[in-house]
Order: sequence, then structure tokens, then C-alpha cells
Amino acid sequence: MQQQHLLPTVPLGRGGRLIGTQGLGCMGMSEFYGPTDTAEALATLDAALEAGVTLFDTADIYGSGANEELIGPFVRANRDRVVLATKFAIERRAEDPRYRAVRNDPEYIRSAVDASLKRLGVDEIDLYYMHRRDPAVPLAESVGAMAELVRAGKVRELGLSEVTGAELREAHAVHPIAALQSEWSVFSRDVERTAVPAAAELGVTFVPYSPLGRGFLTGSFTAAETLSEDDYRRHHPQFSGPNAAANAALVEPIRAIAAERGLTPAQVALAWVHQRAAVHGLTVVPIPGTRKRTRLAENTAAATVELTGAELALLEPVAEKVTGDRYADMSSTSAARE
Repeated sequence: MQQQHLLPTVPLGRGGRLIGTQGLGCMGMSEFYGPTDTAEALATLDAALEAGVTLFDTADIYGSGANEELIGPFVRANRDRVVLATKFAIERRAEDPRYRAVRNDPEYIRSAVDASLKRLGVDEIDLYYMHRRDPAVPLAESVGAMAELVRAGKVRELGLSEVTGAELREAHAVHPIAALQSEWSVFSRDVERTAVPAAAELGVTFVPYSPLGRGFLTGSFTAAETLSEDDYRRHHPQFSGPNAAANAALVEPIRAIAAERGLTPAQVALAWVHQRAAVHGLTVVPIPGTRKRTRLAENTAAATVELTGAELALLEPVAEKVTGDRYADMSSTSAARE
């Protein structure tokens, strides 16, 4: 039986297709957040679609292609209902698990899209992101190569991730950009300086990743040391040592609002992100990641939660008090180029 209360819809980009106002980040189903129950993860994909989620987000780096292979059958089985987003730009090497390089050159882009299409088993990617920016490669050159993919029918819409407002405007002048994906949460508001205003001006949909602070805002963990050895959050400065204790205290207003309203901390944090759309005059489609149907139901319910002015005021100063960088190496983020 179809659910009666589906997510509201918003356009992707200026005048684009309608999509659910909350997407699903699929990264953790294959890597980075410790062990995964694959059967439950796949069931979560189905539950998300029935709840009105239409934007499903992956990348070629997630599990070195394994995540694209994992969600491929689901995408193909529901091709007319799924808006598939994947990304290129972060290169990995099988012989060196720690190797990372940012590649934006046209030759790499052309090979990356073909590899993603093969792993996913589809003919066209709905939304293709440049995952990270390499300032050594002219942006017009990279976006020009991405535009060729649109003309070739391999990609439908273009997206960028972790770029500044100036970079977004420059790219948009080469080819329309439908979506900008960057970290945005109660804990992380750097994007509000230039990227968010530019997106609003250009009619670009903003897709906040890690809207739950990688689980930290939900209270699922309070220090990196408590996580499994293969959990990449152990390497995040905000969750380690003295930073973890200081930042855990900053979650208290979220917990207090949740307790008062009969909500969960995750719902409060997500409601805050959803309400930034009205503040900044743009479309916001956060992509909280989860591998469990129970968390999926919790997250999607937040899309219609309205925080009061007093509650928003309580959360307003949190971000400026956060200690520690978002990543151990911030060089490829927009914050490093502002």
C-alpha cells in the first residue's frame, strides 16, 4: 500500500524536475562508517522511495566503485522514479588504500563517467557532480568537458561540490549548474558566506551533505575513540581529543529542543537545514545518509517540522563555537579558497 504522507517536492535547479525535498546519501552503505548490514541497507533504499525520496546520492570513490554497484540494481528497477546522482574527481588506487588525488582534467572526466555508467548499469546519469575542485585545472575546461557529457546523452544535469560562490558563477556561465552539494549544518555554516548567496541568485538547488554532522548532532557518538577502527570519522579533528568534548557540549540546545517538542535530535538538526531555504531564498534538499529504515523514517519526518523563532535563535550561535576543522586536510574544500 502506498504511503499517504510523502515528502513535499521542489524543483531541481531552475525549472527542473520535481524531486523530494530530502534525498538519501548512500555512502555509508559501502564504506567509511563501519560494518554494514547489506540487506537492511537495500531495504532502506526501497523504503526511501516509498517515502517520497527521489534523489539518491553516490560517488565513484565510495567503496572504490562498490557503492555504485550496490545501488545499481535498485536504480535500474525504479529508473522512472529515481533521480540518480554520482560524482567524479577523487582518485583512489587499489595498491595504496591511503592514496587520494583530485582530478578535474577532461581526459579523467571522460573515463570516470564511462566507468560509473558501467558500474551502475545505466545509460544516463541524472545529476553528475564534480566532487572536488582542482584549482590547477581551469574551471571552464572541467565544466566544458562535463557539458560534452550532457550533449553526448551520458549525463542529464551538472552539479558541483565544495566550490565557492565565485567558482559557482564561473561554472554556471559555461553550462547551467543544477545543484551545489557542500557541507551545511548547525555545526558548519561556511557556505553561507558566498556559496549560498550565489546559488540563490542563479537558481541552483543546494544539496547539504552531512546535515547531521556525520551523526555527531544526533548523539550517536560523542568521541571518535568510541568508533570502530575502520570508521573514517576517527580522523576528523572535530570529533577527537579536547575538540570532541567541547563540541559535544554544543549539541545540548539541539537535545533540549528535541525533548521539549517530542522530536529526536536528528529531526531538529534536519528541520534547521530545511528552514534555511526560506531564510536564503533558495531550494534546499539535504541528503542525510542512513543504512536503516528506522532512521530513514525519522529523517524524512523532519522535512515538515517547523522550528520556532526562539528555537532558531537558540541554535544560531552554535556553529561559531565549534572547534576543529571539518577534515584533517581542508585544502580541497571551498573554505580553503574563500
